[in-house]
Amino acid sequence: MADEAAFQFLHNEVIQYIYKSAESGETENGRHIAKLENMGFRVGQGLIERLTKDTARFKDELDIMKFVCKDFWTCVFKKQIDNLRTNHQGIYVLQDNKFRLLSQLSAGKQYLEHAPKYLSFSCGLVRGALSSLGVKSIVTAEVSIMPACKFQIMIQKM
Repeated sequence: MADEAAFQFLHNEVIQYIYKSAESGETENGRHIAKLENMGFRVGQGLIERLTKDTARFKDELDIMKFVCKDFWTCVFKKQIDNLRTNHQGIYVLQDNKFRLLSQLSAGKQYLEHAPKYLSFSCGLVRGALSSLGVKSIVTAEVSIMPACKFQIMIQKM
């Protein structure tokens, strides 16, 4: 419980720091989302390396996605993904009905515009984890009702 609170606090403080530095002119406009995603990418790479060191090789892409939805998500957010969907052509949708990093925000529609800054780190986490597992991807997030969130993963064929 304490590590969860510390992670949420650190996440919120990193977002505030990056956005405050953007307001003071230290970062050009629009770069703050990319900066947060790059931080998440590096953390995702390191975390998945530790989680998979004693794991057998994955059979296919779907096995990798199942591992991300169960083990990786549980390690980071203390719960599994609520729903995993795929079109079997390289697009996966991960749905979390009570996303922890959005649960601190009010459920009102006026807060939907602030959701992207709270999701960019997590998009980077997933992209970094998949990258370390040999899967190049584009990860985007979408929120229609707080705190539910959908992550869309498009696998890029090499």
